This record gives sequence, C-alpha cells and structure tokens, in this order.
Amino acid sequence: MQTYDHIQAITFDVGGTLIQPYPSVGHVYAGIAERRTGQVFQPERLNRRFAAAWKARGDFQYTRTDWERLVDGLFEGMTDQPPSRTYFAELYDYFTEASAWSIHGDVLPALEDLTMRGYRLAVVSNWDERLRPLLRNLKLDGFFGTIVVSCEVAFTKPSPVMFEVATHKLGVNSSELLHVGDSAVEDYEGARAAGLNSLLLDRDGIFEEHRRITSLDQLCALLPVR
Repeated sequence: MQTYDHIQAITFDVGGTLIQPYPSVGHVYAGIAERRTGQVFQPERLNRRFAAAWKARGDFQYTRTDWERLVDGLFEGMTDQPPSRTYFAELYDYFTEASAWSIHGDVLPALEDLTMRGYRLAVVSNWDERLRPLLRNLKLDGFFGTIVVSCEVAFTKPSPVMFEVATHKLGVNSSELLHVGDSAVEDYEGARAAGLNSLLLDRDGIFEEHRRITSLDQLCALLPVR
C-alpha cells in the first residue's frame, strides 16, 4: 500500500470513524421513549427504522428541525404524539453526553501516537451544534487543533468547501493533508475531489474497490516517524 511521506496533517470524520452510538441508536431511543410514554419499544425495530430513514434522508442539513423530522418519522404509528411534541428535546440533548457513545478501541492509541509524532490533527464532520460539547465530554477535543463542523460552515460533505476550510485552517497544502473516514462518498470520494489524499476506514471489509484500511492501527503504520 502507498505510504505518505509528504503528509503534514490528518483530518478525521467522527461518527462511525471515531465513535458510535452506545449501545445503539435504537436502545437509546427506546429507553427514553419508554420512560416518557410507558410503552415498550423494541430497540432492534427502531434500529431498522433508523437505518432506513438515514439512507433515505435526502438533503439533510443537520439542523435541529431536520432531526425532529427524522425522529418523528421513526416513531410514526408507534406513539399517539410525535416525539417533537413530547420528548424529542431529551433525545436530542442526550446525544451530547459521553454515555450515549463509545469510542472505537483503535482510536485513542492512534490519536496519541500521531500527536506524539507531531502530526496536526483535525475533525471534518457532518454534524450539528452538539459536536463540540460532545467531543469535550468524550475528552477527544484536546487532540484536535481544528474542528470543522457542517452546521457552522453551511455545507456538508462531500462538498469540497468542508475540506477547503480545513486546509486553510491547518495552513497546509491540500496535497499535504490526509482525510480518514468511513463513508465512501462523503469522506473518501469527497476528499479526493477536493485534492486531498484520503483513506476509507472500512472496519467491516466491505469496500474492496477503494484505497482502504480496516483499523486506525494501519493508518499509523502507513505514516513515517517524524
């Protein structure tokens, strides 16, 4: 696999790349909905509904209104009133808490190693205003000198604007920047279209046609000691 001797900085996607909902989106939604309605919800059913809704989300701009619409659709036909009129605020706020997420096991060792070696690290993520407090609560924010969030930039990946903002803030050429994420379109192809180097983080071994890694341990092995 290609090495990256010229790389000065590395940007990371967040959801699916660094963290994932814990124990799952369905479990979190079911727990809060049950406390607020007295009904019983199956986490697996909510997970299936969420996966379908996320795949069909269309022009999703990561606003609170977008999330309200998605969550209302998720519970459609399952509750008398939609969550937006009852407990949506609790659902929304809970995902700012560290307890709602787990950090992938390869993340902290990789971030510590790359920081020690002098690489500048940044986040480039499609997210809402909850990302910065979430990274603080997870104690991940200290690794990143630059955090580029779609809700603040008013563009979402795969738009090149997201990557151009990161390049500018980091003070490097696009050719010196490597982006790592778990979405073939938003991360891998989006970064390449913006002139960056990119690697697809494919922990499940799905995408054979892309330049990929299956763990962040492999990322560290690709980058030279500085």
